[in-house]
Amino acid sequence: MRDLLNTIFAGPGVGPNPCAPGNVWPAPAAQGEERSLRSAAVLVPLIDRSDGMTVLLTQRTDTMSDHAGQIAFPGGRVEPGEVTPEETALRETKEEIGLPTKMINVLGRMNARDTGTGYRVMPVVGLIQPPMSLSPDPSEVAKVFEVPMDFVLDPANHRLEMRDERGKSREYYVMPYNDHYIWGLTARILVELGKMMRNA
Repeated sequence: MRDLLNTIFAGPGVGPNPCAPGNVWPAPAAQGEERSLRSAAVLVPLIDRSDGMTVLLTQRTDTMSDHAGQIAFPGGRVEPGEVTPEETALRETKEEIGLPTKMINVLGRMNARDTGTGYRVMPVVGLIQPPMSLSPDPSEVAKVFEVPMDFVLDPANHRLEMRDERGKSREYYVMPYNDHYIWGLTARILVELGKMMRNA
């Protein structure tokens, strides 16, 4: 699976469609009646375990101001001085779960996603070779867990649900795993990663 990932991703700073307007990061200033997007990045951490690759996810604490209690990748907003989404994703990963940057082999970028909450999020895929020691920040992370890549790759585990938001119905991907309800942006990124790997 490691070889497959290396054929899909071309290295740090490289995405599948770098010239696409939706992949411009940081998000450009809004023009006309467009809404302004805040720039953010997440790390998609793939753990290369001997018994099968996994994806590491976090559950946010119930006290977080945004997306409390939800399943998420390590990540967050860009900070002043950060030029690339890789810098943002790696810094946030170290802050949130204590994973040192030197342990992460950045493979490349996925397509950026604009969220209903006003963010442009760039997913950065990184490969981690165990063993690893994590120290989650208790103010941000309630739990860290892993999902087998075989589960992510199986389309039978992806489904669409409808939710009402501000009087409008929206369709969301969900990917329940054991007692974890993975949905929204996190599920969308996992579904896209699964498609990329199946189609490679």
